Amino acid sequence: MKRKFGDRANWRRITNRKFVCRYLDNDMFTGYITLYTILGLKEPLWKTYGGHTFCIADKGYSWLQYYPKDANYVVTAMFDDREQIVEWYIDTCKHQGITDQGVPWFDDLYLDVVVLKTGEVFLLDEDELQEALQRKHITQQDADMAHTTAEGLLHSIRSHMFPYFQMSLEHRAEWFHNGDFRRKG
Repeated sequence: MKRKFGDRANWRRITNRKFVCRYLDNDMFTGYITLYTILGLKEPLWKTYGGHTFCIADKGYSWLQYYPKDANYVVTAMFDDREQIVEWYIDTCKHQGITDQGVPWFDDLYLDVVVLKTGEVFLLDEDELQEALQRKHITQQDADMAHTTAEGLLHSIRSHMFPYFQMSLEHRAEWFHNGDFRRKG
């Protein structure tokens, strides 16, 4: 199982970045929210899902990441350099926490859900989950948790009850447009 950190300090593709983090506790969301802004990079990152190829990381792109308290998933809303949503990427995870330096992290359970701005939904990396189970990097209980979490996420998305789509658009507009992420509630 791989531990992933919100500041992506070891992401070699990125040559210059800005990272901010805050804790939010209100009726809509409780947990950590981070904003990772790409200021410079060696080369853009492109992904293909369902025949669509698009850029998810380039100069001026930003990733707004939600670490909901007591949840087994982390949501990343990826925005382009015009502040338009590119995709939502949802990682299933076993645990999440925060470092002594205030950087959120999660233990990745391989299974992911991607939602494109068109509304298309993809379940990814089932093969990686099975391989991790076969190699005993995770337990059967971990694999079951990943599947249960992904099924719950897919149900929430398909029934139009997933709050992070609208929330991320609002947070991006309210908090980050003027660079005052730390000051707004």
